[in-house]
Amino acid sequence: MYSWSNAIKTRKRSSKNFTPTAFKKVAVIGAGYIGVELAEAFKRNGKEVVLIDCAPTCLSGYYDRDFTDHMSDVLEKNGVQLAFGERVTKIAGKSRVEKIITDKKEYAVDMAVLAVGFQPNAKLGEEHLERFRNGAYRVNRQQRTNLPDVYAIGDCATVFDNAIGEVNYIALASNAVRSGIVAAVNACGGHMETEGVQGSNGISIWGYNMVSTGLTLEKARRYGMDVCSADFEDYQKPQFMKHNESVKIRIVYRRDNRVIVGAQMASRYDMSMGIHLFSLAIQERVTIDRLKLLDLFFLPHFNQPYNYITMAALGAE
Repeated sequence: MYSWSNAIKTRKRSSKNFTPTAFKKVAVIGAGYIGVELAEAFKRNGKEVVLIDCAPTCLSGYYDRDFTDHMSDVLEKNGVQLAFGERVTKIAGKSRVEKIITDKKEYAVDMAVLAVGFQPNAKLGEEHLERFRNGAYRVNRQQRTNLPDVYAIGDCATVFDNAIGEVNYIALASNAVRSGIVAAVNACGGHMETEGVQGSNGISIWGYNMVSTGLTLEKARRYGMDVCSADFEDYQKPQFMKHNESVKIRIVYRRDNRVIVGAQMASRYDMSMGIHLFSLAIQERVTIDRLKLLDLFFLPHFNQPYNYITMAALGAE
C-alpha cells in the first residue's frame, strides 16, 4: 500500500542537499501563455530563466508576429533568455535535471518546466462518444454529446467557434464556465444554447498588456480565408493629458464580405475592455465599415474623439 508517509520519505531522500532555494537556473519549455507567465514569475523571484520554443516567437497562437516581437523585447529587457526556433531533443541529468539539449544548443539548468500544451482528458466512453480530431468530446450548442443524456463541458469538450463558423477546440477558463452553465440548464430540463465563442484572451507581462479575440492574420490564412488587416497606433488619450500611453491595434476582416474575424491590441495602458467590442463584433458578424462612424463616447480622461478603433476602421481597404 502506498501511503503519504512513504511519499514524504521518498521526497526527502530524493531532495537531499537540493532545497527549493537551490534552483537558480530554470528552463521553461513552451512560449504560450503559461510559459511566458511562468518565465516572468521565475525571473521576478530571482531565477535565471531560458524560455524555449520551436516556434520563431512567443504567443504565436494568439498574435501576429509584429505583436509578439514587442512581447519578446519586453521579456529580453527584463532578463529572460529567449531560445526561439529551437526544438528540445533531450532533458539530461542523473538524479535531477541538469541540462536541456535542443537541436541547436545546450542549456545548463537546475529545473525544467514543460508548458507545451495538453490532451483533453476524454477517455471515458471512448467507444460510444463522438470525438473531435484532438480527442475531445464533440458537443452541440447545448453541450450535448451524440448520446442524448450525456453532456461534456470545459477542456474535454469542443466549442462553436464564431470566427470560423464551425466546431473547434479552444481551452480557456471563460469557455469552461459558460459551457458548464449551458449544460446545467439543459441537463435540468431547460433549454439553452451557447452563442459560440471567439477565444478572447489577454496577458500582462511586466506591465505590457496584450489582448486578442478571433483569428490572427496568419491563422485566418491557414483556414483558407482571404483576409486583410486594418492597423493603427495612437495614444489612448489626447496628448495634453498626463499618464498617457500608445495603443497598437489590428482588426482582421474578410476581403469578400468585410466581416470582422479577429482583433489584437497591445499597450502599457489598460485598454483590455476594448477587446469585448470586437468579441461581440465577431459573434454578430459586424463588418469593418460599421466601425468607421461608430458612436464611441469621448472624454479626454479616457480617450480621443476619434480613437484608434475608428481610425483603424477608416484606414481599411
